[in-house]
Amino acid sequence: QLQASGGGLVHPGGSLQISCVASGSTFSSNVMGWFRQAPGKEREFVAGISKDGGTTAYGASVKGRFIISRDNARNTVYLQMPSLKPEDTAVYYCAARRSSLEAINVMAQAYDYWGQGTQVTVSS
Repeated sequence: QLQASGGGLVHPGGSLQISCVASGSTFSSNVMGWFRQAPGKEREFVAGISKDGGTTAYGASVKGRFIISRDNARNTVYLQMPSLKPEDTAVYYCAARRSSLEAINVMAQAYDYWGQGTQVTVSS
């Protein structure tokens, strides 16, 4: 089970960090990802991180701005979001690939487990 939190309302240019806590003892065996979905749009890959945190990948719209990280001791994956823009407004979802899979994947259908989402709104 994945539980995302930390969303909220922030002004343009502001920062936010969202978190996702996983239940169970196998978190370090799962590639993790963050996706987002704005109203009327398809779910979009934001960032992904390998099992040991050594490899990361980012969607084009956030690359160079957002940072994904994980703490396997806390079963938690984070997404740091500085310099937020109104177009970053969306529901953000964390997702996990099943433990037999090794690669970060940008496709939502490649992820097996999903959290409930946390709303991020960037507005003045």
